[in-house]
Amino acid sequence: MTPVAMATLHAACFTVPRPWTAAEIADLLTSPLVFCCAESGGFAMGRAVADEAELLTLAVDPAGRRQGLGRRLVAAFLAEARARNATRAFLEVVPDNDAAIALYRQAGFMPCGRRKGYYHPADRPALDALVMDRAL
Repeated sequence: MTPVAMATLHAACFTVPRPWTAAEIADLLTSPLVFCCAESGGFAMGRAVADEAELLTLAVDPAGRRQGLGRRLVAAFLAEARARNATRAFLEVVPDNDAAIALYRQAGFMPCGRRKGYYHPADRPALDALVMDRAL
């Protein structure tokens, strides 16, 4: 999946946090620490540093949700994180994104903290981020 296709999909999935541009995605992908797991209709992008992995973003085409793609992409992210010698994985999610939180819980992630005012939407006050993690 090209950075342009990824950015188009990201824009279809997100308003908070704001969608990433193709240039931002391309820049992230130049890092040897960043990896992407993709299938038609979705992608998960992660970063592994030392013994920690972070799920940077997960985007699944809204028309193709609830068909197992998100679950497969999270599993692929976890497998790649393990392959890169990470022992823990974490992510941030908007606390009112119930579908994402349910998906992450099914994958073994549990809430471990909150980042106050982490997301800054243009049209409303800052939103917290729920931090979730799990052992690998």
